[in-house]
Amino acid sequence: MYVCVCQAVTDRQIREAAESGARTLKDLRRDLGVTRDCGRCASCAHECLKEVHGQQGKPSKLMRMAA
Repeated sequence: MYVCVCQAVTDRQIREAAESGARTLKDLRRDLGVTRDCGRCASCAHECLKEVHGQQGKPSKLMRMAA
């Protein structure tokens, strides 16, 4: 699913970046351009990061939608 429409970044790309070491939105901005333009993707991108790094106790809306 596209998370950042402005930069055409998908949730898969964000997860891959997180698995490669990205831990913050600043890292994603540097690596993928996320939040660089309008910023509407920030909350969803942050949720993707949290899911990869195990900082979330329950499945997010993103994960429930995928199921």
